[in-house]
Formats: sequence, C-alpha cells, structure tokens
Amino acid sequence: IATLARLLNLSAIEVVALVMALMVEEDPMIGRVFAQVQAPVGGSRPVLGMIEAALTPLDGGGWVSGRLLGGAALRCGVLQRINEQAPLPEQGLKIPLGLALLLRGQPWLWPGTAAVAMEERIPLPSSLHEMADRQAEALQGGPHTVLVIRSGSAREARAVAQLVAARLKREALLISPDVVDFTGLGPACLLAGRLPVFEFAHGAMEHPFLPQLAGYDGPRLALAGADGQVRCERGTVVQWTLLPPSREERNQLWNDALHQPHLAAQLAGAHIHSAGRIAELAQLARRQANLQQRQQLQVTDIRQAAWELESGLLGTLAQPLPTAIPDEALVLSKTVNQELQQLVARCRWREDLNASLGATIQARYQQGVRCLLVGPSGTGKTLVAGWLATTLGLPLYRVDLASVVSKYIGETEKNLATLLSRAEHCEIVLLFDEADSLFGKRTDIKDSNDRFANSQTNYLLQRIEFYRGIVLLTSNSRERFDTAFTRRLDKIIDLPLPSPQERRALWQSHLGSDHHLSTKEINQLAVSSDLAGGHIRNAVLSAAVAAKDSAQPLHLAHVLLGLRGEYRKLGRQFPAELSGLDTSTTSPGASPSP
Repeated sequence: IATLARLLNLSAIEVVALVMALMVEEDPMIGRVFAQVQAPVGGSRPVLGMIEAALTPLDGGGWVSGRLLGGAALRCGVLQRINEQAPLPEQGLKIPLGLALLLRGQPWLWPGTAAVAMEERIPLPSSLHEMADRQAEALQGGPHTVLVIRSGSAREARAVAQLVAARLKREALLISPDVVDFTGLGPACLLAGRLPVFEFAHGAMEHPFLPQLAGYDGPRLALAGADGQVRCERGTVVQWTLLPPSREERNQLWNDALHQPHLAAQLAGAHIHSAGRIAELAQLARRQANLQQRQQLQVTDIRQAAWELESGLLGTLAQPLPTAIPDEALVLSKTVNQELQQLVARCRWREDLNASLGATIQARYQQGVRCLLVGPSGTGKTLVAGWLATTLGLPLYRVDLASVVSKYIGETEKNLATLLSRAEHCEIVLLFDEADSLFGKRTDIKDSNDRFANSQTNYLLQRIEFYRGIVLLTSNSRERFDTAFTRRLDKIIDLPLPSPQERRALWQSHLGSDHHLSTKEINQLAVSSDLAGGHIRNAVLSAAVAAKDSAQPLHLAHVLLGLRGEYRKLGRQFPAELSGLDTSTTSPGASPSP
C-alpha cells in the first residue's frame, strides 16, 4: 500500500480509506464490525459517512468525503463508489478485486487480460531485436506514448510486444478492449510492472480508440493489422510495421526450426515469410511428418501446412484452388509463354529487385507483383493462374466477390483490406476473377451513389498498389479498366483465341491417349472448330459422357456430338466442314477411320 500511495501521491485519508476497503476483502469479521457500526444504513463495506465521522477529528474538521471524492484514489480507480444513487454518507467504498490481490502479494487476476503465453514467444530475427531496443528507448521519452505494432501475424506481434516489454523491464499484459473493466487497471499495471498491450483485430480496416488508463501515464502498446488508424485521447502515437525478415534471417529461422540446412535455404529463397509464419509452418509441418513416421521434413510438408493454415485464416473471403497445373497442361503461343516466363522471374526476384537500381526506384519500390490476364472466355486465364502458383510453389486462392462486395458503405473496402492483409501474411497467389467488377472505370458523378462508387474504386486502386504479395486479375477486356489502374500493374498478358496449331495441341491434350480418333480427324477438328480451350474442354467432357453411356471407346461421333452442344450454347452455327463428314465415320457404333 505504501508503494501504491507513493506512485499515486495518495493522501493520508485516502490511505486509511484504502486500508479499510482492503481489510473487508480479507477478513469477514471486519465486514461484520462495519455492518454493526454502520447499521441501519451501511453494509459490510465502509461508507463515506462512517469514514467522515472517524477521520474528521484527525483531519482538523475538514470535509473528509469531499477530499476523498476529489482525490487520486477514486479518480484512478483504486477505490470505487458503490450505491452511487444514495446520499453521500450512505455510499460505500470498495477496492477492485485484482488490485486487492496484488496488494496482498497474490498472482495477477484481471478479467479480459492475460500475459503473453510461452508458446507465443517465438524466435525473432536479430533485426527485430535491434529495433525493439530502439523502440523501447523511444517509449521512455515522454508520458502517454503509444507504440502501434502492425503485423499480419498476431503471434509475431505478441512476441515483439513481449520483447519491447522486456527491454523496459516489464511484462507485456495483453488487454482485450471489448471485455475488460478498466477501473483500477492503471494503478495495477504500475504496481505489478505490467506494460499495457491492447490487441485489436489483425487484418481488419478498423479505427480503434485506445482507452486511457486512469492513474497510468507510462507507455502503451497497440497490436493491429496493416490498415486502419489507432486513435487515443492523449499522447503521441508512433507506428512500427513489422516487415518480413531478410533472406539470411529467414534461412536462420528455418534452420533453427527444422535443423535441415538444405531445406531451410530452399524455403528462405523461395518464400517471403514472416517470423511468426515460419514458426507456425514449421510446427504444423513437423506434426505431419511425425504422423507419417518420418524424421526428415520435405517441401511438400511445408506446402501442405500452408494450405491448412490459410484455409482458416482467409475464411469465406477467398476459395482455395488446390489443383496443381503442370507445364504440359498449358497450350499457349510462343509469345504468351515468353510473357509468362518473364512473370515467373518477376515474382521470384521481387524481394531484392531494387537492390542495384537507382535512387528513384529505391524510393518507391514495392515488392508486390500485379498482373492482369486479358482474353475471351475460355482462353485459359484461370488455368494460367494455377500454373503460376504451381510453378512458384504457392497456394492459389480465388477471391469470392460475393463475400467481399457489400451494399453497405465502407464494408467492401473493409472486407478487401482484411483479405489483402491476411493474404500478405500467408504468402499466397491471390486471384481476382472478373476483376473489372471491382476495379472498373470510375464514372462521372451524377448522384451520391456515383460518389461512393468512385470512392470505393479509389481505395481499391491505392490498396492494391501497396499490396506486398502476388495478385492476378482476369478480365475479358482491358478497356473496362481505369487508366490509373493499368498504370499500377506490373504486367498485362493478352491470351488470344488459339490458332489452328494451338487448337490441335489443345484437342490432343484434352483427349489424352485412350481414344479412337485419327490424326486426320483431330487436324480437321482443329481447323474447322474455332473454339477456345475452355469450350474444347466442355466438348471433350460431353463426348466422354456419350462414350461411357454407349459403352464404346471415344470416337469422332461422340466428339461431334459434344461440339454441337457447345455451339448451341454459344448461339453459333455448327461448322459446315464438320457437318459434312461421312456418316460412316460419325456414327457412335462405327469403326474409327483409318
């Protein structure tokens, strides 16, 4: 109590009142005595009237209740009034339970707060240790200083908060702003050497208000995602965004977690993961290897662990596309293949591409890669996205526009901010199908709806420019996009309709080897049916159904049947060249042509 009185500069009257309130909490007989003395209006806790009668002679005749009401004890929450609707002499005083326990040397107990768990204290790179030292030193420069630690990983943010607290010779206290009762928490933090750490939703575009702790003027931390603004009533707010470690630091973190130098070097070079992400992936991958009774981890274990972690993190905002797309599944022109190889190289070198370039590049360089895939329906835009993700060894997620877009003002931006923040932490390839519905041209303002729509587009354009991950967008036409958006793209790849040679390769790739079509028939299909790969796929699937249904091998007749259905779907005339094929070669029961 003497320490608390010194920290808060409590008066002698407040100390006596605090002792009375504390005695009631630890000795039931004291409460009975108070109840007897204060009968019939008082209860087991001391009331202001009784304190006034007991202390007025010692205070020289002053108004004791008034001095208590205006003193630091009630203002800081060390004491609380109860029955506040009653006249002052009948109002009681109590001490918060958590503070009472601290004053009697008991462990910390405060609903809505918790220490950083041991499993959250993950290994951190040396650069974060050095920065934590500087941040801790800066926090001691003035009262009410707030340090906002921004990260996509809640686990990493907590570990960094604990590191800063240790530099300040305190223990980080995680505080949930939604459920905690702040009364008396400030003095309790002072007394127990706790550093208040307010934890807000990671990955959400929130604008939280940092509560002021009465009686506490020391530093405070706030853990938040990349978006939003943390506000506070008093003090200076300092921002610290946790960036992924360097390749050398990632290599060390992976090696410490896996004890496999070759695999650690491979993962560090291929993926830009944060320290928190590395700890999570290593832990889950180790579990999977143990289930398969293997001592050594493989790249597949890490990739499978990534899929499991991301499935819960992205929620309903994006859908996984787990199918691996090999090189032979792509049938594209030489020009498009060259463009895709350049895109792969751009993604692989994105971390330190600016290292040897000029000052202008250095000043504005962003690690993110943004590519627009443009082409008619069925030309393989989604297939290309799957191939890119497979080549880079990254999971592919397609944005669910139904979950992202909202009719309520500001909700679309908030959902997209949450998605992008989480995706940056995950190190994934993010696919926006039909992206013009989100990033389309801005319109002339005619009413409030146009103004809100343009505001939403402006936010999306800015946010996608500073996105640090890999994002692919697809559309049927580049003309649907604002010029300000195309400027922010690293690459635009046109996927035109296939040429006859490419259609021939597409027919062979889709038909496989178990069919009864001759080379001449495949060539005729390629020349006469000017369809994209997606339509060829549908036709082959319909032909396979017809062949299965008739218990026959796959013939040209089955393919023509599927093709007719595809042309009807498109509302186009079936090619005359294919209609004139000999009946003997087009009947499902006929033998294949020589």
